[in-house]
Amino acid sequence: MRATYIYGAGDIRVETVADPELLLPTDAIVRVTRACICGSDLHPYHSKPASEHGTTIGHEFIGVVEEIGSDVATLGVGDFVIAPFAWSDGTCAFCREGLQTSCEQGGFWNMPGKQVGGGQAEAVRVPLADGTLVKVPAPVDEALYPSLLALTDVYGTGWHAALRAGVNASKTIAVIGDGAVGLMAVLSAKQMGAERIILMGRHETRTNLGLEFGATDVVAERGDEGIQMVRELTDGYGVHAVLEAVGMLPAYEQALGIVRPGGVISRVGVPQYEEGPVGSTLFFPNITLTGGPAPVRTYIEQLLPGVLDGTVNPGKVFDQTIDLDHTPEGYRAMDQRTALKVMVTP
Repeated sequence: MRATYIYGAGDIRVETVADPELLLPTDAIVRVTRACICGSDLHPYHSKPASEHGTTIGHEFIGVVEEIGSDVATLGVGDFVIAPFAWSDGTCAFCREGLQTSCEQGGFWNMPGKQVGGGQAEAVRVPLADGTLVKVPAPVDEALYPSLLALTDVYGTGWHAALRAGVNASKTIAVIGDGAVGLMAVLSAKQMGAERIILMGRHETRTNLGLEFGATDVVAERGDEGIQMVRELTDGYGVHAVLEAVGMLPAYEQALGIVRPGGVISRVGVPQYEEGPVGSTLFFPNITLTGGPAPVRTYIEQLLPGVLDGTVNPGKVFDQTIDLDHTPEGYRAMDQRTALKVMVTP
């Protein structure tokens, strides 16, 4: 089969490798129908040290079950499934609490030593298939593929940001970042009843989609100027909740500048920094810092009905589609901001 590998910063290749095989009776093999490139994939694309031995990449995919292990009880060959970006057993203490990203037996696609590849491939071995995969009721309309694919990560991650922030109709919300996760945070905040949503982003095509998803205001300015603009929009107080979907230190510092006393900063952008203000800056104004990797497995079944009946269309974040062989071009498009989010077909 063909699969995408990264050999170092900027070095993405599509190679022919052996098909995945069942290794444990709890495994399944999924034939990928759609995958995509995530904004977090750009972090190794920018910084991974060069190596003679590439590693698989990609963590978002949907597809059809092709083979199951003898202990798989809830899935059958031919089932259409959504694969969250983390695999989990569904039975441990953390999974039972809805925190599958901390599963005692689980992990993440492309983890070293686990013989689990990435989603940007023709097929994937899925460990702990019963706990990981979510079956989509048949028949599955191909027109829904983009929105189903969004459920593997970005939609659930945006939902997680809003949920952890306690978004509701009485709160003014700011979303930092106009990438796919930021736009899904806007959509999620709107679904949770927020009536005032300020989107901080500077790419007009993306912020226009944010307005369509429910943003009421757009602030293109950054840094101190952006902070001042948000303060002016909120009578000087700041917002009740900041959904930070970037992961860079300036975005976190911007969140600190716009959150009001008693407010919440919910981070779902993977932090690309080790240190940031968390002492008196948060303590004295009673500011809560929350967020983390979204347990999207918990949210998929809740969000899936709205996708299936067309109530929501998170798949609009995909603005470019390529085939697997052109995955390197997809990375360049996202890196150069000529694409918001790239979908990959087999």
